[in-house]
Amino acid sequence: MEVSKKLLNSITHCVDDALEGLVMCNPGLQLLEGHRVVLRSDLQNIRGKVTLLSGGGSGHEPTHAGYIGRGMLTGAIAGAVFTSPPPSSILAAIRVVAQAGAVGVLLIVKNYTGDRLNFGLALEQAKLEGIDARMVIVADDCAFAAQKKAGRRGLCGTILIHKLAGALAEMGKPLDEIVNRIITATNGLGTMGVSLSPCSVPGAKPTFHLAEDELELGLGIHGEAGIRRTKMATADEVVKTMIDHMTDPSSQSHLNLKEGNHVALVVNNLGGLSNLELCVVSRSAVMCLESRGVVVERAYVGSFMTALEMAGVSLTLLTVDKTLLELLDAETSAPAWPNASRITLSGQRRKLPSMSQNPVVDISPVEGTSLPAVKHVLEKICVTLLGMEEKLNELDRASGDGDCGSTHARAARAIQEWMAEGAIPAQPAQLFTTLGMLIQEKMGGSSGALYSLFLTAAAQPLQVTSESAAWAAAMNAGIEAMKKYGGAEPGDRTMLDSLCPAAQELQSLHSFPGSELQVLSKAVQKAEAGAEATKEMTAKAGRASYISSARLLHPDPGSVAVTAILRAILVALENEN
Repeated sequence: MEVSKKLLNSITHCVDDALEGLVMCNPGLQLLEGHRVVLRSDLQNIRGKVTLLSGGGSGHEPTHAGYIGRGMLTGAIAGAVFTSPPPSSILAAIRVVAQAGAVGVLLIVKNYTGDRLNFGLALEQAKLEGIDARMVIVADDCAFAAQKKAGRRGLCGTILIHKLAGALAEMGKPLDEIVNRIITATNGLGTMGVSLSPCSVPGAKPTFHLAEDELELGLGIHGEAGIRRTKMATADEVVKTMIDHMTDPSSQSHLNLKEGNHVALVVNNLGGLSNLELCVVSRSAVMCLESRGVVVERAYVGSFMTALEMAGVSLTLLTVDKTLLELLDAETSAPAWPNASRITLSGQRRKLPSMSQNPVVDISPVEGTSLPAVKHVLEKICVTLLGMEEKLNELDRASGDGDCGSTHARAARAIQEWMAEGAIPAQPAQLFTTLGMLIQEKMGGSSGALYSLFLTAAAQPLQVTSESAAWAAAMNAGIEAMKKYGGAEPGDRTMLDSLCPAAQELQSLHSFPGSELQVLSKAVQKAEAGAEATKEMTAKAGRASYISSARLLHPDPGSVAVTAILRAILVALENEN
């Protein structure tokens, strides 16, 4: 495995640069000179209150410094990547807040040996100096069924403890009360993680390897081994497995979660998961919990405690009551705390009924059209596009995002499903309008919009008559709409380079009625020549316009697709004839 790429200035100073960047962009924070310590910039406001300090190895951003602010942490001490901070820096932070007038110092520490040792040593040294300081260990990992001597690991649940303790401290509560209430809260706290890929410390190779079809359950935030590896599954299945394991009564580290309990949920991105995936996992988590009769009071979704670039997610559950909810909802100025909803999520209406109405479909036959012929043409188009899916995707990989074939196949499947549902409009204008609406909804992307524009505009000349000349006018109207709203012109390496030559040939329908198939055959040939000519063109519209022309060695995929549609129409009509 190769060393992973990182966008840094240097490996040695990456933590210092990151802390400086955080402080530069957040005027409520400041650095303690000579230490990797970040503190509130308004230390004058902590006089007479308990202060909260936390910290640990870097690489878990925004943990911990992102949670510094009024109503959360007073300061955070950072170590090197995945390395506990030195006791001297921890003690320096304790001294600063004590000198600022704090009436007590609470150290909130994740349950890792290095953190326990170094924070514990600093705590004992502070006590020798007469500072009233305590330490709370957060151990929320639900992965291991049998307790290990080191205990459960401290994971993302730690940020909820930051929030609860911070709210209590801001209210002026004494140190003893804060400690007792926080320890009680941790009894209802549990976290479980899953990873799809490893992470890598700057300058080093990935910490472990996962096959393309594997995921790992229960791993730690430094890449420590989890409980088992399993094959990839759906988000719903993975989330169910996670929550099942977290709440399994046979496990010594399980969270006691019962029907009727109220919870706060944290869906935490471990660093490299896309926001789209994170939203899917959030949906799965809420649905899974509600299916068990659990009331989801709050949900916090985002990157809260990461493991560098690890693609994965952790779920944290905290059983809550009214008092704990008030603490979670209390105001804070910490930059990384989310601006989440302060109302109960379960039971909320999540969908607004649509007010749109589908147009009435006219299925009566009209002179000049044949319903079997229409169905035959549509079927041929669909089969053609489905058969070209991979070819079009391959063409699109050089000039776009590689989904041209998938997009057209999605439209084809939608048309097939629509035809299977019942009657197909025989009136051409109604057919085009209905297809335009269907493609607009089901195809997606710029291609969906362009085809829908074409069909909607092309329907207008066909409202009065469906004679041969009207089809030529329809083609022109559709093309003009695409040019008007899409911004492309012939020669820009788009589907217009096939459609425009074909449309020009179709003008013969005005002069030679009765020769429709011959004219259409010539139009298809012109379209195919136009598609082939796009190999020599410089793209001036669409995603391909951002690609060097030297890399565009194949015809435009949109032009190839629309040409295939025209060829399918011709073949279907010839067979029908």
